[in-house]
Amino acid sequence: MSFPAALRDQARNNAALGSPFTGRVLELLADRLRPDSPLARRLFDWPGDVGPGGASVPLRLLGGLQALVMTGAAPALRQAYPPNAAPGDDRLWQVISDAMRDHAGFLERWLDSPPQTNEVRRAAALIAAGHWLTVRFGLPLVLSELGASGGLNLNWDRYALKLGTQVFGPDDPALVLAPDWRGPSPPIAMPRIRDRRGCDLNPLDPADPDDALRLTAYLWADQPERLARTRAAMAQPAAPVDRADAAGWLTDRLARRHAGALHLVYHTIAWQYFPAPTQDACREALDRAGAQATETAPLAHLSMEADGGTGAALALTLWPGGGRFDLGRVDFHGRWVEWRAV
Repeated sequence: MSFPAALRDQARNNAALGSPFTGRVLELLADRLRPDSPLARRLFDWPGDVGPGGASVPLRLLGGLQALVMTGAAPALRQAYPPNAAPGDDRLWQVISDAMRDHAGFLERWLDSPPQTNEVRRAAALIAAGHWLTVRFGLPLVLSELGASGGLNLNWDRYALKLGTQVFGPDDPALVLAPDWRGPSPPIAMPRIRDRRGCDLNPLDPADPDDALRLTAYLWADQPERLARTRAAMAQPAAPVDRADAAGWLTDRLARRHAGALHLVYHTIAWQYFPAPTQDACREALDRAGAQATETAPLAHLSMEADGGTGAALALTLWPGGGRFDLGRVDFHGRWVEWRAV
């Protein structure tokens, strides 16, 4: 997929996900950007899959532009962004192209890392899965998240899921998530977390101003409610996230046995960013650990990832036995959940 095609593909996705403004920005980039500068040539010559299913280069660029807006480094661009009234296409393109020229070095550095949204609405599916697993096994949970970014979704037990009059979660949640829920309600339980930890090649500390900017700049400019939710999650005690490749980290993490606990390994829209050797090594580590799992020390692998269908597939594998469960599907931003587990 060419870079302009990836921009158009991402523009459609953003519009469908309720962000017409960023869809418009991406369409303008697709229509008018030319490979006539070092920054633009890097974008056009990016190796491999640059689209939403790969390196997500359009989202990297969009996040960099939003960071310039949020810091005030590009005042004219900031004036053209929400909550201000949007200018016409020519003016909007002018301020975008000026920002890309004047802040090329900043944007070059920003492009080096994949998007790190830590979309906390995805935690709605994690809450449901956590309750389902707690009812099934009756054990406390050990959490291991791959591609955890700032660790916000390692704190899913501190958030609540509200389905009509039913509330799943603590009495004093940091966040209340109320997605459009399709299908049966999950069972009500009280998940207990014995240990939580994540890994990321570029972990972000929500308390660090630069890292906080990176966590929030990938939230789209015309969706202030996402920013409010993320900042509420960032105010919670930080979960530990190690700087590490997922393969070696997971192998070490699984080598530690947790008697009397269920070890839940999970990732949400992160797997696509792992190189194939890392994916293979993670699968092998899970299979090895699964072969040693017992009813009193079981292992679960929960995956919320794109598979070409609508939204993301929510798939669960349990050991001992390696049984696979289709828990449902989830909107990429957690706006809806289609729950299938009973």
